[in-house]
Amino acid sequence: MQIHRSLLPSSDDIAPRESLSGLFLLPNQTQIYNQMVMQHISLSSGSANLDVVFGALADPTRRAILMRLSEGHASVNDLREPFKMSQPAVSKHLKVLERAGLITRDVDKQRRPAMLNAEPMAAAVNWLEAFRVFWEGSFDQLDVLLADMSKNERGGG
Repeated sequence: MQIHRSLLPSSDDIAPRESLSGLFLLPNQTQIYNQMVMQHISLSSGSANLDVVFGALADPTRRAILMRLSEGHASVNDLREPFKMSQPAVSKHLKVLERAGLITRDVDKQRRPAMLNAEPMAAAVNWLEAFRVFWEGSFDQLDVLLADMSKNERGGG
């Protein structure tokens, strides 16, 4: 059985297009995260890249590790105890956090304790702060709407 060429998708329809954000855009608009591109982007920029910071903060285990490190430096063994994780698993999380600039690692004899570096989080907070005006305006509009609805209920009841 042969398939007529006109029924086959063209190479333009099949080939993914790489965007600058590190995502591959497929013809049906599916996005695929490309780890290598994101690593390249984060290593090439001089400052902490917001994408990498938000990516690191997206994982609940890494957020919990950061909360623990806010109390003071800790070794991998100290960090793995509450999670019931293997040492290599915690080390992988620490590498992601370190790549994002959220922690630093020191050498203390045979240990490599991790310490919190909150500076990249400040950049993320500053970026999010820009949306505060939007949300406050939205909540103000909601308050007005709810007040109007309440007046209409009282007036109609």
